[in-house]
Amino acid sequence: MSNASLSPLPSADRPDVTARLRDALLGASFTADGLLELLGAPAYAALSRSETVPALRATRGDTPLELLVRLFLLQQPVPHARVADVLPVDVCLESGWLDRAGDDEVAATVDVRPYGGPGGEDWFIVSDLGCAVGGAGGIGNQAEGVVLGVGGASTTLAGLTVRTPVSAALDLGTGSGIQALHAAAHATRVTATDVNPRALHIAALTLALSGAPAADLREGSLYEPVADDETYDLIVSNPPFVISPGARLTYRDGGMGGDDLCRSLVQQTGERLNEGGFAHFLANWQHVEGEDWTDRLRSWVPRGCDAWIVQREVQDITQYAELWLRDAGDHRGDPAAYQARYDAWLDEFEACKVKAVGFGWITLRRTDAAEPSVVAEEWPHPVEQPLGETVRAHFDRVDYLRDHDDAALLEAHFTLAGEVVQEQVGLPGAEDPEHVVLRQNRGMRRATRVDTVGAGFAGVCDGTMSAGRILDAIAQLVGEDPVALRDRTPAQIRLLVEQGFLEPA
Repeated sequence: MSNASLSPLPSADRPDVTARLRDALLGASFTADGLLELLGAPAYAALSRSETVPALRATRGDTPLELLVRLFLLQQPVPHARVADVLPVDVCLESGWLDRAGDDEVAATVDVRPYGGPGGEDWFIVSDLGCAVGGAGGIGNQAEGVVLGVGGASTTLAGLTVRTPVSAALDLGTGSGIQALHAAAHATRVTATDVNPRALHIAALTLALSGAPAADLREGSLYEPVADDETYDLIVSNPPFVISPGARLTYRDGGMGGDDLCRSLVQQTGERLNEGGFAHFLANWQHVEGEDWTDRLRSWVPRGCDAWIVQREVQDITQYAELWLRDAGDHRGDPAAYQARYDAWLDEFEACKVKAVGFGWITLRRTDAAEPSVVAEEWPHPVEQPLGETVRAHFDRVDYLRDHDDAALLEAHFTLAGEVVQEQVGLPGAEDPEHVVLRQNRGMRRATRVDTVGAGFAGVCDGTMSAGRILDAIAQLVGEDPVALRDRTPAQIRLLVEQGFLEPA
């Protein structure tokens, strides 16, 4: 499809109009909190499922907020005379934010979605019409250059990102500018790239309407718009990671074979990161017959980088093809065309011996360590967002464990992390549990199985005694040789530190 069906965009060069529009939206409580209060939780949640009927029912009144929700979020025309009491309607028409609909109504030319920043900021995400509600699932069969609004992937990536103050941040494939907007809150300079010039225009609108500093916007694929000598403290990307036959939709199809786009992106990142800098990506990767997926992903990690790779979900090739065919609205069209496209996906997968597709997170950190740490794991369980602080702490623990051998661990002092609970599993009435599980209620919400020594050790870690002294006390209590206990326990201590159950005091 071409971009011919996409509407003209508002001017990105009218800061006076954008400032007046922002003031009007805030004045009418067109914010994330205001939207939730107006719609109620069920109708608000329905929007993420692409269902607008509950929200339409909740906005049948005539208040300024109801008018704005219908106009900018639900794509409904509203009376010109009424909206003139709420917005600077004439300059919005002149600058392209609104268009006339019939004799006495106006309609929005773009979607505007209220979005709450992590520090309580009132931000607004601009996207193409039909893209503010439900992410990709809300747009049906659209033009190839369509720019999406807020979706689950973009909020996941924003929550994963380490939010420490930095000098320079780079958002690769910025789309509607969500990651650039987040980065602008803690980066002195933000660069945002996209292969789609329409996305760069919309990202500029998102930043301006949110009251954020402008970013350096550059057109091009991956690192093409970035000079060879440019490096960054933070790189983020929610790339077009869908593994598909061809490149039909710019926002999701990378145009490279298989998972090559994600691989190229990760491999090229090492030389772009400053020492200690972080890079965060969402990605899809192929599960190829006869190959371990962790080996595949480890081969992507660039030299000089620690990595933490988390696989969140795996779909077989039929589930995967159906998901993205529905995303494009193909299931609503001609059945023969749908079948042909489905066949094309399966043909490509079978030719490459792909049996499933994984989805997850990849975090890199530039390091000068002689032996970088690469952790690849599967964790499909619920987690607590935002995870940025959890991600940062993971790499801090990597540094700690790299610098402490077993002897140093025994001399160290530890404390039990907050909100860790112990569960004992065994038959009712049994004198001893079959096994003991430590469980986190924060962050990754991990659970790990420990023996009675490990459980006892963790339970008394309050920072006052060294690990070795605690083990000596346990050995005396259970009648075990203290030297043997000191020899075999550091591996368990190392695991508990690595997974965040124990923290260096």
